[in-house]
Amino acid sequence: MSRARHTAVFALITVAALALAGCADPAEEPGTAAGKAAADGRGGTPATDVVSSVRQDEAAAKLLPADVRSAGALRVATGLGSPPGGFYEKDGRTVAGADIDFSDAAAKVLGLELKREAASFEAILPALGSGRYDLGTGNFGVTEERLKTVDFVTYINDGQGFAVRDDSRLTKVTDLARLCGLTVGTTAGTTFEVTLEENRDRCAEEGEKPYEVKTYADQAAVWLSLRQGRSDVVMSTINGLRYAAGQQEGLRFLNEFKRLDVGFAFKKGSPLTPAFQAAVNRLKEDGTYDRILKKWGTTESAIETSRISPPELK
Repeated sequence: MSRARHTAVFALITVAALALAGCADPAEEPGTAAGKAAADGRGGTPATDVVSSVRQDEAAAKLLPADVRSAGALRVATGLGSPPGGFYEKDGRTVAGADIDFSDAAAKVLGLELKREAASFEAILPALGSGRYDLGTGNFGVTEERLKTVDFVTYINDGQGFAVRDDSRLTKVTDLARLCGLTVGTTAGTTFEVTLEENRDRCAEEGEKPYEVKTYADQAAVWLSLRQGRSDVVMSTINGLRYAAGQQEGLRFLNEFKRLDVGFAFKKGSPLTPAFQAAVNRLKEDGTYDRILKKWGTTESAIETSRISPPELK
């Protein structure tokens, strides 16, 4: 990747970060400098249409509550950051990514329209409980803590991993004690932040200087912190790190740390979960599921069948 392309990719990421923070005006105008940066940096993100051919399945749709079928629409909160999960297209308005394709395809199976709204990752799950949204997407890992207040319908398996700059001496992180003395960047309100905070004593046990955790509102800001040297290592999704390592010059994927099931998120006790479970399984049957995974290079994240609120993987 050329230096110009490398800079443009980070420009796209920065535009996405500004949009998520509620400062999207520059990116919303394709003719502005920020809009041009986003357009130039769109690069090789896949644009294959894997959703339009999906057809409604009556058996799955009948599992929806009558009022939802009548309304024909659901309010969806979507966490956006960087590929392959969910991100803004070059126009600064259109959203794309594996999470977008999966939720759009499931909605088509159920004959529903998704009224999507971008929201910060840490705000989505509480907003489900308040009734502001019917559904949340954003690569939400299924954990015991989240299962206390949220229900999930699983659609992939992803998890936690690490990445560094190419000049880092850090190698495989199988024990968080390997991070002692370093600054770790990650997104706020995530399983990554929880894991890091819960294991801070690992360094003291080893007689080492503790690692520092820096959290950011979205993945775009995390990448920027790594590039600028404010973070020595980042902890994020396995799929996101692998994708970024293949797109960004100077970035190295280290390893997987822990696998987690990932699902659409719903308010605890939501009557929508059986229908969405049926929709995901229907997508597996008709081949759409595999096509989405192939499009985004995440075939290793395939699950055998969708489940409702399974226990956290250990």
